[in-house]
Amino acid sequence: MPSVSNLSLFCPPRLDYHPPVPLSPDARNSRALAILRIGVGLFFLIFAQYKILSTEFTLHGGFQFWINKFLTEGGAYSFMAPILRNFVLPHATPIAFLVAYGELAIGLALLLGVFVRPASAAGLIFMLTLLFSSDYPGSSAPLWQYFGASLSHSVFALCFLTFLLARSDSVWSLPPP
Repeated sequence: MPSVSNLSLFCPPRLDYHPPVPLSPDARNSRALAILRIGVGLFFLIFAQYKILSTEFTLHGGFQFWINKFLTEGGAYSFMAPILRNFVLPHATPIAFLVAYGELAIGLALLLGVFVRPASAAGLIFMLTLLFSSDYPGSSAPLWQYFGASLSHSVFALCFLTFLLARSDSVWSLPPP
């Protein structure tokens, strides 16, 4: 049996204990904003992966299917319908690739915390475009239904607006080049 003096060989030296310093409200807010930024980035990576890894969306009519659905089921606001019909559908394949790789770029930028503001500006424009292309509740809908119909895009748009206005890349981001 080892002697007491030999036990120090088996036990690490005692580290001085310092109680944790509570985070400042700014540090907590920065971390909360980073969690939101990373979460939205992960969503966009998920949105992008099926569009990029499968050619159904980009090359085999998936994008056109959704645009036609927005037009025929009345999801597009009246000012967006001619744009969808006369510009987006005739250029559907390049726009489908722009959507797929745009989502990938936005997701990577947010996840890694690089180019967050440009990615957020692009994401905000993208969400507003989708909102006006697909979330029209109808001309006879009460005002609250306009907001309810837009939740899938307006919530992300508000996140992007927040990332534009705040320093959401201040923590948990790759260092600038």
